[in-house]
Amino acid sequence: QVQLVESGGGLVQAGGSLRLSCAASGRTFRDYSMGWFRQAPGGEREFVAAISGGGATAYYADSVKGRFTISRDNAKNTLYLQMNTLKPEDTAVYYCAASRITTVSRHAYTYWGQGTQVTVSS
Repeated sequence: QVQLVESGGGLVQAGGSLRLSCAASGRTFRDYSMGWFRQAPGGEREFVAAISGGGATAYYADSVKGRFTISRDNAKNTLYLQMNTLKPEDTAVYYCAASRITTVSRHAYTYWGQGTQVTVSS
């Protein structure tokens, strides 16, 4: 079992920045690839970014490439998502998730956090 707890969400103006964190406990954090997903009201849960267990490989959705950065600190069992130049369309609940493979597919992720709300005002 892996337990995931997100934090760092909030209300920010367009053009601003936020950093999300995801604290992991349970089995060895390094053994898991990690991902960030988001879900807007009435929408499907969509891929945002993913990172391999050692941090060498990262994938991004086209909509966030160049603005968001995923990273991890395996010594602290923590995953991060630095979000810059935020837009109103980034408004969503953001979830972190753990998978045995580094992938954009949400179906491959076994463990999920409870989510943190990000709201970007125009």
